[in-house]
Amino acid sequence: MAHVPLIPIGSPREAVTDPRTFSDHREALLSLEDRLRQRRAEIFLGWGDRYIARVHQKGKLTARERVARLIDPGTRTFEVGTFVNDGVIFGDNLRSPGAGVVTAFCRVEGRWCMVIANDNTVASGSWWPKTPEKIERAQQMALRLRLPTIYLVDCSGLFLPEQSRTFPGATGAGHIFKMNSLLSAAGVPQLAGVFGDCIAGGGYMPIISDKVYMTEQAYMVIAGAALIKGAKSLKMTSLDIGGPEVHVHQSGCADVRVPSDEVLIDCLRRELRDLPSSAAGYYRAGAGDIEPNFPTHELCGLIPPDHRESYDAHQVLARLCDQSLFWEVMPQLGEEMICGVGRLGGLYAGFIINRQGLVGDPERRGAPRPGSILYRAGIAKISAFSRACDADGIPLIWLQDIAGFDIGAEAERQGLLSYGSSLIYTNSTNQVPMFTVLLRKASGAGYYAMAGLPYDPVVQLSTCISRLSVMEGRTLAIATYNTKLGDDFQILSQDPAERQAIHEGMRAVERRIEQDMDPYIAARQMDTDEIIELGELRAYLRALVDMSYQSTGYRRIKNPRIWSMHDLQVLTGGVF
Repeated sequence: MAHVPLIPIGSPREAVTDPRTFSDHREALLSLEDRLRQRRAEIFLGWGDRYIARVHQKGKLTARERVARLIDPGTRTFEVGTFVNDGVIFGDNLRSPGAGVVTAFCRVEGRWCMVIANDNTVASGSWWPKTPEKIERAQQMALRLRLPTIYLVDCSGLFLPEQSRTFPGATGAGHIFKMNSLLSAAGVPQLAGVFGDCIAGGGYMPIISDKVYMTEQAYMVIAGAALIKGAKSLKMTSLDIGGPEVHVHQSGCADVRVPSDEVLIDCLRRELRDLPSSAAGYYRAGAGDIEPNFPTHELCGLIPPDHRESYDAHQVLARLCDQSLFWEVMPQLGEEMICGVGRLGGLYAGFIINRQGLVGDPERRGAPRPGSILYRAGIAKISAFSRACDADGIPLIWLQDIAGFDIGAEAERQGLLSYGSSLIYTNSTNQVPMFTVLLRKASGAGYYAMAGLPYDPVVQLSTCISRLSVMEGRTLAIATYNTKLGDDFQILSQDPAERQAIHEGMRAVERRIEQDMDPYIAARQMDTDEIIELGELRAYLRALVDMSYQSTGYRRIKNPRIWSMHDLQVLTGGVF
């Protein structure tokens, strides 16, 4: 039973698609990914070179320079929330790139951490609309994975002209401090480095941390010097009110004072060194981190940008899993869904992906029907697999390319609503870390059922060709104008002016819905956590799975001898 029957899957690119088709798909996607890199680069500059120079003139580092010095040499960051507020204009033509805060998974002294760093090139690191939610989302990720959390604080508090959109509400700025408390209650290490302005809410954020460092330029105050001068007619500097002399030596709100940004970051690294190391090596049990037999970068030519074109989902898995080895569970059931176990970085993970193209209908003697849709057997299959992953402690990766649930009289007769409810219940109550990737389509209730963001995956990733919506633009236009269309969806009216008005109205609806499906809009609104290149997908997933195994004692992780997955395979007629 301990044997996990991983077998080779996938084929060389030449056997999967012809060179011209591969090249066409690749060129179309690379154009979109070039734009992704450009937009990232613009956000990484914050408010630009002028403000970066201003930070340097003060003898300080920018937020991203601090992060670069903090992480282990030769490693990369995995940012989340890069595009929050992207393209949004505030007040007098102001922008808040990345909502004025950097949130990223980083390796520090060999341990995965969540780093939250105020971008001091954007209005002195102040909090804009969506900044609190972005910070809270990062804290939630850290809590779910029990990752040490590091705050690099340089924050002048709320951006006051927009306070009504930042201060109140269930996810307003004050909720950050509740998340601080929940992390502390769960025993998640929190470290804070205070580098400069730390006013009002910015002053509260580091206080619940286990260790607080301050540079000589830093201060933490409930109210800054200008406000105190107005309220109490006292002339004092913010350093006088709440600098390191006060908080390290008098109030005890901070622990250590250091001379510079660089020294503070070195101290944070030393603190991380004293924490328990990652358990991932233990759970790897000697398995190596071996690249797939087929390169991940080929995904950009194998997955068509046009959502109406199909592809082989097994080829995607073959370019994600270590050595292109995969154990498909229950392959004889629910053909529209593929689920099974593979390794990422030597660690086991469960995978669920939608099959594309045509699949057989077992209730009509194998007659073909569209894939990328949830039918009864497929729903039951992935519900059982999701429960098994939860029971066995296997991190679960959902690879969505779904058009929704089956509809019609037969679907209702079969009780798809109840089967879907069972799947939703399963994913809502799972304790195992789940990660969701929107490869292309993420439509309707199918998006929900396959662990879309409302169902609390730890992280949801999108690609440049993701399409998140209730339904496609053309379908919604038909539904909107249904009373004016015949059974063949043609306009009924014979009046030329009315026909033209209906045609233009349908086109306007279709265009608006197509625009709304832009992944950058989803990322701007925090409806997805990050947009990534397809070639980055394995690296992101490998890092997330590694994080899932880092901390011990907070969730069940079973060894393969006692996996319920084996029982599931036998009971459904599978063989080993």
